[in-house]
Amino acid sequence: MKTENPGVQLVAITAENAGQRIDNFLRTQLKGVPKSIIYRIVRKGEVRVNKKRVKPEYKLEAGDEVRIPPVRVAERDEDAVSPKLAKVASLADAILYEDECLVVMNKPSGTAVHGGSGLSFGVIEGLRALRPEARFLELVHRLDRDTSGILLVAKKRSALRSLHEQLREKGMQKDYLALVRGNWPSHLKVVQAPLLKNILQSGERIVRVSSEGKPSETRFEVEERFAFATLVKASPVTGRTHQIRVHTLHAGHPIAFDDRYGEREFDSQLASTGLKRLFLHAEALTFTHPGTGEVMRVEAPLDDGLKQCLLRLRQLKA
Repeated sequence: MKTENPGVQLVAITAENAGQRIDNFLRTQLKGVPKSIIYRIVRKGEVRVNKKRVKPEYKLEAGDEVRIPPVRVAERDEDAVSPKLAKVASLADAILYEDECLVVMNKPSGTAVHGGSGLSFGVIEGLRALRPEARFLELVHRLDRDTSGILLVAKKRSALRSLHEQLREKGMQKDYLALVRGNWPSHLKVVQAPLLKNILQSGERIVRVSSEGKPSETRFEVEERFAFATLVKASPVTGRTHQIRVHTLHAGHPIAFDDRYGEREFDSQLASTGLKRLFLHAEALTFTHPGTGEVMRVEAPLDDGLKQCLLRLRQLKA
């Protein structure tokens, strides 16, 4: 590293950092700087790669020279941090498995995977606070804020690359549990419907089935039937935004308490079960461990609210 003028850093990219997005690289270099500020300095051209402006999604190459401007961050108000301490502590209980390569978590519903869009706290920020000694912690994939269940976090860049390759090559099996409206047909085992993502002015993402969208496929299997609902296992073959939620809606069986794609009448039928959240849970994940080469299957138990809902539905069925 060398300096151009006081406060400016010029960082040479090595093979270790090659392939990493510039925004993620800057987050490791500018510890504690909010993501919104990092995006802003990239968009304004204050960050340069080989003396040229780049977009936040630019992937670094070995030999690149990155210009990082001085960034001032207001001193933290200790009182403002304290409400997050309980959330950080609860994340420790959510860890299902951890080794030198990765962390497997059972993400709670209502917690975003990362801060942003008005949120100052997410799983990845919480983990970094929980593991301050960890030099590298990056999300392998994402879960919607209201979806609970298995979330993978890489602790090494080599592990992140391996797991991303498994995602690209469809070598990772994800299984979700979803409670949907009505009687899901036993013969409906696959939904193939192209999905198009629209971002509203508010920043909200809405996805719909469209011939102009990207090819998308989800496999379904009936797990349990109830009087007016069905518990299904959903296994996405592709990984589009809101894929399971939109595919179930497209099939005529929206997911319980889905505030974007659900149905209020169905939600009201579930009032007696005490359910108050989206019933979509990433139950299991099968992948090849990036360090040992062993095929791993990890499972995340349902939270008490989802368990109580199913118990009540079984009582109604009896």
